[in-house]
Amino acid sequence: MKTILKHSVLILSSVFILTSFATGGYKVGDQVKDFSIKNVDGKMVSLADYTTAKGFIVVFTCNHCPYSKAYEQRIMDLDKKYSSKGYPVIAISSNDVSVVPDDSYDNMAKRAKEKKYSFPYLYDESQAVAKQFGAMKTPQVFVVSKITGGMKLEYTGAIDDNTEDASAAKTHFVEDAVNALLAGKKVSVTESKAIGCSIKYKK
Repeated sequence: MKTILKHSVLILSSVFILTSFATGGYKVGDQVKDFSIKNVDGKMVSLADYTTAKGFIVVFTCNHCPYSKAYEQRIMDLDKKYSSKGYPVIAISSNDVSVVPDDSYDNMAKRAKEKKYSFPYLYDESQAVAKQFGAMKTPQVFVVSKITGGMKLEYTGAIDDNTEDASAAKTHFVEDAVNALLAGKKVSVTESKAIGCSIKYKK
């Protein structure tokens, strides 16, 4: 954790802290609107494309953030575990690349290829989708379920309760939420604090 925090401090000190403009956004229980943004393969992706999905694990993440790197394998594992069950991962990067060049579209494509992502990695260049959701951190998760006539936010926050060590995590927020939904039950913990780097919004 000390290493992660040290890297975060260096990042913030080198680029300065930007005030987030993602005020508002969705609250648990809100209807979620669809979007259409570009994947690293050049194709446009929307949630409506997933006609057989029961819902989605929407993750705001990025290339550079040490917290996102710490959770990268866990994000990959979530897709492998739940995509076939109807809850695929949809990863989105929304940072201002003029502030963090490592998060450019080309670098996103390289990262996805290198790590062999099994899920889309979408470039929210306008930052409209991050603002729509009210995303503040990387990584930050929004578990969305399909309901009659639309989609609903069921959970938002962290993936689990241990940033540094996946094997030491005691509470797996996202897994618990998706498992509950798959079982036709209510999500018991609908919100947790997302720990990570701040999304760098444009001025």
